[in-house]
Amino acid sequence: MIIVIKPKATKEQIDHIMEKVKGLGLKPWLSEGVERSIIGVIGEEDKLRVVPLEGMAGVEKVIPILKPFKLASLDYRSVPTKVDIGNGLKVGGDRLIVMAGPCSVETKEGLLDLARKVKKAGATVLRGGAFKPRTSPYAFQGLGEEGLEYLAEARDKTGLLIITELMDIRTIGKVLEYADIIQIGARNMQNFDLLKEVGKTRKPVFLKRGIASTLKEFLMSAEYVLSGGNPDVILCERGIRTFETFTRNTLDLNAVPALKSLTHLPVVVDPSHGTGRWGMVTAMSRAAVAAGCDGLMVEVHPNPEEAYSDGDQSLLPEKFENLMKECRKVAEAVGRTM
Repeated sequence: MIIVIKPKATKEQIDHIMEKVKGLGLKPWLSEGVERSIIGVIGEEDKLRVVPLEGMAGVEKVIPILKPFKLASLDYRSVPTKVDIGNGLKVGGDRLIVMAGPCSVETKEGLLDLARKVKKAGATVLRGGAFKPRTSPYAFQGLGEEGLEYLAEARDKTGLLIITELMDIRTIGKVLEYADIIQIGARNMQNFDLLKEVGKTRKPVFLKRGIASTLKEFLMSAEYVLSGGNPDVILCERGIRTFETFTRNTLDLNAVPALKSLTHLPVVVDPSHGTGRWGMVTAMSRAAVAAGCDGLMVEVHPNPEEAYSDGDQSLLPEKFENLMKECRKVAEAVGRTM
């Protein structure tokens, strides 16, 4: 349920409404806008039906939210959210944010050299996994805290922000210490205990769609983070599992406009995992920009043949530079910048 506040409502009136909602055992969320504010109410809405809310001072009207994802819905917030990630950058604005780097952090020197190259090409965020979820227990699992230290050093020397994956509640303290953006991977999209914990943080959360998840399930996972008190959620379409075997996954670009019609949260596309083939990444990046995404996440590696993970989908730095040039043209055509 949404309680729309009158434009000239006083702080005392708003506080009174908030306390009345809390007194019923419900959770109110105040969203302050330029023209007016709203209070989103989470919980059993039937409890509110016995309270004459519309007769309370400061209340303009009351609107029920029928969608199961309350805080993520456009009913709750009709203006697109712009997530502040630092360095004056926001995901969700006119400028598309590009995150680039290796699947796994491997060496300090290699990461720093690559960071300089992707920044020169136009990336503003360095991606790199320090803790890696792998299908095989015998595959490279990441450098752990050592990898986080390498990422932090690359940030210090290049000015790039860093995004890295959080896999386990036990390592949340370390990841929070180093990362500017916390990534929740596809395999953990429905790890609800993990979502609850990042919901308690004040770091932007980059939530990847699960490999077999519907958009409703995706948004319900985002709701876990939002309901925990963290409003800074970025959604990432990274491909879903279908019957097609030519590509690693099927990049669901339908998800971009579909999500835009359902939620105020920004949407980023990962064409690297979405295809699993480096030769398709640039084309699908162009298509994602044309579809209206708010950013891209691209895997780049100086020597994909020797990559510890996901070499088949990683671009060489010069290929990434070309991707940026091509996507800038598409962005300009749809009224965006990169």
